[in-house]
Amino acid sequence: MERRERGQTHPVHDFLFEYYNLSPGALERWHPGVDVALADAPEYHAARAYVLRSDGTVTADVSRLPARLPGLRWTRELLRRTADRAPRLQCFGLHEWAMVYRAPDDRRHAAPLRLGAAGTDEVVEAHKLVCTHVDAFRFYTDAARPLNRPSPVRERQLDLEQPGCLHANMDLYRIAFRMLPFIDASVVADAFVLAVDVREVDMRASPYDLSAYGYEPITVETNEGKAEYVRRQREFARRAEPLRRQLLSAANALIVRAEQEAA
Repeated sequence: MERRERGQTHPVHDFLFEYYNLSPGALERWHPGVDVALADAPEYHAARAYVLRSDGTVTADVSRLPARLPGLRWTRELLRRTADRAPRLQCFGLHEWAMVYRAPDDRRHAAPLRLGAAGTDEVVEAHKLVCTHVDAFRFYTDAARPLNRPSPVRERQLDLEQPGCLHANMDLYRIAFRMLPFIDASVVADAFVLAVDVREVDMRASPYDLSAYGYEPITVETNEGKAEYVRRQREFARRAEPLRRQLLSAANALIVRAEQEAA
């Protein structure tokens, strides 16, 4: 928020507010979840998805839940399938490299490429691209897209999402805040902290030189860098597992409540 006031951009952290479209102000707002009444809370009465009760308190408006049933059911299935799969640890973060492959002038970030355009292309061509994340794959360059196996398109997301993927674990933040205000906002805060840590590793393993921002690269083009990336993958999969299970439990509870409201 301080950088925004100064008009300064950041290639790592801005993503958390641009790609994940929850504003800093919305992230700061606490929500207690369903069936918790708030007294003396006019600011919540004015907020969307809250309702005033006869005793003057306000609470999350569960009558809105039935409209969310399709999304909640899909989210539950995504969380369940991802949680039940073993992590896949062979991608080495090459999705960011594939996003600039043979298109050096179409970079998503203003930072320079560590190895230059030709060196970046050589790294892509020396490896198998095995990204399983649909929202990373869709930013591949046209030249890189045919090199990836499998092809993680939206229709296959439920079949491909897996807990070793950094982006799948970062996406728990979006899953969490989309359940607001019907879940405790502390879950969203936990997911945000994880997303920040994942994003930093994601970009350290990218082809960009981020030394000007204080980030040392994870050189995935080397054996040492690959080992470091896999170690981080395992760590994030371990950290994400209880959060994913917590969100799965929340989705189940909200689906039951939505079905009751719809009956």
